[in-house]
Amino acid sequence: MAELNLLFKDRNVPGIENLDVYEAHGGYQGLKKALAMDRQAVIDDIKTSGLRGRGGAGFPTWIKWNGMPKNYDKPHYIICNADEGEPGTYKDRELMLKAAHTLVEGMIIAAYATHSIAGFVYIRGEYVQPAWQVRKAIDQAYKAGYLGKNILGVEGFNFDLYIQMGGGSYECGEESALMSSLMGERGNPRLKFPHAPLPVVEGVWKSPTLINNVETYCAATWIIANGGAEYAKYGTERSKGSKVMSVSGHVARPANFEIELGTPLMELIDMAGGVINGRLKAVIPGGSSVQIMTAEQCKKINLDYESCAANGTLLGSGGFMVFNDLTDVPLLMKRTAEFYMHESCGKCTPCREGTRWIFKILDRITSGAGREGDIELLLDVCSQVDGRSYCGLGDAAAWPIVGAIKAFRPEFEYWIANKRSPVGPRHVPPSPEVVNPLLALTAV
Repeated sequence: MAELNLLFKDRNVPGIENLDVYEAHGGYQGLKKALAMDRQAVIDDIKTSGLRGRGGAGFPTWIKWNGMPKNYDKPHYIICNADEGEPGTYKDRELMLKAAHTLVEGMIIAAYATHSIAGFVYIRGEYVQPAWQVRKAIDQAYKAGYLGKNILGVEGFNFDLYIQMGGGSYECGEESALMSSLMGERGNPRLKFPHAPLPVVEGVWKSPTLINNVETYCAATWIIANGGAEYAKYGTERSKGSKVMSVSGHVARPANFEIELGTPLMELIDMAGGVINGRLKAVIPGGSSVQIMTAEQCKKINLDYESCAANGTLLGSGGFMVFNDLTDVPLLMKRTAEFYMHESCGKCTPCREGTRWIFKILDRITSGAGREGDIELLLDVCSQVDGRSYCGLGDAAAWPIVGAIKAFRPEFEYWIANKRSPVGPRHVPPSPEVVNPLLALTAV
């Protein structure tokens, strides 16, 4: 298979970030088409497309849109989750840089379908240039009458769009923490269904709220412009359409590749120019929070939600990381654990303490001080974090470690027995020269 390029079809067109160029290439035709349709018909077209959320969970998009109340006792809001913090994922960054109007158009369509009066693009704090491009697209859309009061002459369709910059918190990619941050509160997660109302029932400011990510709204623009049935022609029976995959690691051409769902995993590696500086050892297909796959497992996987799940991993956010045979997996997992320990908001004990313990044990093993039984202790700690934390961050911290031990246990055993890397002196990432002195004071 080759690249599909539905959302990225115009990304190399000079000036595509400007409204006139965007319109010359079919921009805002989807919105005009939507405004001539009944609002429920727009949602039904999204249902026909089979679009699933592209943020990682793969939840059917139309269910969220259709779940917004049909009565209007409270104002309705929509949010774009552009807090792209998953290590290995950078697709939304490029979409905002090169397809900002596509995002804005998709959010206006969603607002029309759900009777929303205002929208917020919550952008990762480090994404300054993407935020500039989205701001530029919003300003141009206002001047052209695509935003504001009585949009394109539709009486009563009023919609305003705002940008909110995040504070550099990975946790705020979780929707309830994001909403807290958006409202000026601390970015901690909240109780979720069934213990609390779904966002479409009670979200920001206790009002119905629709939350999708950048790629999902961009896909909605294409779907309404071209038809849900046309979109459903791509992909597999249960995973429809295209998916942008952020390829990084030991490949010749790291980049974003928009593929048809169901593309064999090995074909994506070929698109990226193949493995460099060694042979393929492993792939993390969906961002650092999903389980690592061995080279042999990679040959069996197609890049769709069902195939990944059947093989013990997840398509996730599409952060596709490739590793050659110089990669030291225990060291890679230590770096992963350090990230989640740092990003834990600290609200719940299993995540706050568990992520710290996971890192400490891995640091001990990869510093040459590993003990017999450390692997079992590591798995036990992971089991106490997985499924027991307030939000998904605890799961995200535990899953990659458990998966790495399952797939590469001999490497962990070698570190403990021999106090050095099983890969040899040229391994990546490199071993730390000095054990963190703070850890020596607080042995597990």
